[in-house]
Amino acid sequence: MPKLADIRARSHWTDMLQGQPQHLAMAVLMSTGALSLLALPTAETTDTATYESLLWLDSTGWARLSIALALLHQGLVALVFRLQLHRNVMSRLFGARDMLVWGWMFLPLLAARPLTLLASGLTDPTQISRWEPAEFLLGLLLLVPALWTLHSVVTRFTLRRALGGDHFRDEIAELPLVRRGAFRRVPNAMYTLAFLGLWAIALLTHSWNALVLALFHHGYIWVHMYCTESPDMGWIYPRQ
Repeated sequence: MPKLADIRARSHWTDMLQGQPQHLAMAVLMSTGALSLLALPTAETTDTATYESLLWLDSTGWARLSIALALLHQGLVALVFRLQLHRNVMSRLFGARDMLVWGWMFLPLLAARPLTLLASGLTDPTQISRWEPAEFLLGLLLLVPALWTLHSVVTRFTLRRALGGDHFRDEIAELPLVRRGAFRRVPNAMYTLAFLGLWAIALLTHSWNALVLALFHHGYIWVHMYCTESPDMGWIYPRQ
């Protein structure tokens, strides 16, 4: 396994763009598609008791904000990961506090995903279907693998690795693969199972707009996987 310093010594600025044209194209297509699927408020809904708002935003407003913050989040992750992996920029700027600073940048945007989706769901007058008991039951079932995965991330995978610590520290990059907890059954559990929690929120709130957001967020995180993380892993773990 090459050291991070070795990667930086042989990489070029153009290597930071690897996968990013595809990332940009998929971001545009997926966000446009998600926005087109949202149920917009109409004169009929705004004049009835079913119309709600939260902090001055209705369901569509929260949904648009959720999509915008997701684009910002993954764009920021791609930028920071590439600058750190290839040029050690975060460590040069912040020294030993580099991962702490990155955590404060990363975690609020990550938390915004379920929070904005929930806000959109709670204020949405457009239901998914008339089968609310079935939706509620399915939502509860989907919470189980999502919460199990979050527990495994904290206790097995660790937050340092989840923040992309292998872009910052050789000792983190040299840690063995995690094969315990949710990762024992599903190697990529963070992207496969954890995001089922967003689907659960949509189903528990019976919200069409939240369901659209769950589809967008779950699909878009795989864009990050294939366009940003996978190329980075090729540099850090070339033999795996």
